[in-house]
Amino acid sequence: MGKTPTPRKKDARPRGGNTGGSEKLNIFKMNTGLGQHMLKNPLIAQGIVDKADIKPSDVVLEVGPGTGNLTMKILEKARKVIAVEMDPRMAAEVTKRAMGKPEQKKLEVILGDVIKADLPYFDICISNTPYQISSPLVFKLLNLPRPPRISVLMFQREFALRLVARPGDELYCRLSANVQMWATVTHVMKVGKNNFRPPPQVESSVVKIEPKNPRPPISFEEWDGLLRVCFVRKNRTISAGFKSSAVTDILRKNYLASCSQKDMMITDDFDINAMITEVLQETGMAEKRASKCDEADFLKLLYSFHQVNIHFA
Repeated sequence: MGKTPTPRKKDARPRGGNTGGSEKLNIFKMNTGLGQHMLKNPLIAQGIVDKADIKPSDVVLEVGPGTGNLTMKILEKARKVIAVEMDPRMAAEVTKRAMGKPEQKKLEVILGDVIKADLPYFDICISNTPYQISSPLVFKLLNLPRPPRISVLMFQREFALRLVARPGDELYCRLSANVQMWATVTHVMKVGKNNFRPPPQVESSVVKIEPKNPRPPISFEEWDGLLRVCFVRKNRTISAGFKSSAVTDILRKNYLASCSQKDMMITDDFDINAMITEVLQETGMAEKRASKCDEADFLKLLYSFHQVNIHFA
């Protein structure tokens, strides 16, 4: 779910949460395949922590702690920090960083893939995010039974701008509409490539994600399924997306399954294409472009399809 366009450079994303000049930077050869570009500007690190609005009672999940300079700033404010790290060298280093200090008791380091890991409860997430897991991380956080109150996440600049794009913007896409259904997303700051060592090949941005409360009373799978169809060609008419035989076959199967569950009779002249066309025309969505539609437009369309037992999951 939540797939985004393939990046030009998979190893271009900075991460690691590390500041403080040259210390620690020459200990390891950085694995840029894991996005290891060390953040060297302490003001940016402090800004990230400040924007997270950490309370003394909060548990903070940090993704990719690197050698731990950002981790130590978080530990100053949080009740506990759960740091998830893929690189065993970095996991050992951040553990060593807190050893023998009062913060040691507040730090838990998990070695592994944050996307695959079963995460304990946490209130806030802070991450310098490798591009490869940008979208999966966002949707994992939003789909947790108890999503974090605030997530302050650093991404490639273009990905971050897609998250905050509005209908009519050039970068507005399925990712934009999907995330904005479940959360309020704000752009916090730009982070130039020269703030990292070694400098990455792209610029970065920090965004703040705050889940809506209460959560919208719709199925994520249904919402995402509808958006997949509508945004298959975002600048073509929405009706064009529904003309694909692959789409109509899936909707036909879903319709038959829904009718079966409700013990509804299906007539011999049943025509899924005619039903889809009728819904699109009655809602006035047939000739609209997904790139111009907002949350209310898609909700109206989803509700109308559900009224005639057509589902997307």
